[in-house]
Amino acid sequence: MNFKILIITTIATLFLWSCGESKKKDNPVKSTTKKEVKVETQKKEEVTTNSTKLDLMKPTLDNKGIGPIKSVKLEAIDDKMVAKGKVLFKTNCTACHKVKKKYIGPALKGVTKRRSPEWIMNMILNSEEMLQKDPVAKALIAEYNAPMAQQHITKEECRSILEYLRTKS
Repeated sequence: MNFKILIITTIATLFLWSCGESKKKDNPVKSTTKKEVKVETQKKEEVTTNSTKLDLMKPTLDNKGIGPIKSVKLEAIDDKMVAKGKVLFKTNCTACHKVKKKYIGPALKGVTKRRSPEWIMNMILNSEEMLQKDPVAKALIAEYNAPMAQQHITKEECRSILEYLRTKS
């Protein structure tokens, strides 16, 4: 008796399954296989990754970023500010940044040639909003997968860090 039920159930399942397949074949929408979808996704990721890398290499000195710093007037390097900035950099930044090599965050050697002083200071002072709204900051987080932590430092301390970074070109 159980054997008969099993056979009838199997035949019914095959019948229903075959009916479903004919509807799919009659559907004019192009069907894609999992392999095709995977290849398309990989191609899109490659294009996005390549364009992100290209954008990060391109200097964006006209982008001032988003935050409290609207204008920075740079003059001759101030040695007192550099000394203070070096201490602040070691205390606040070296957990994620190295000057000459990529670490958790990007290498900062030459950052003042790639980014405006305002952008650098806004990234330090206002990293959360920058990571949400600034295209360069978004590209950086996409590459490094680690958001920049809010530093909770003053504008004057931030300016000292900028002065220190100016010596690392």
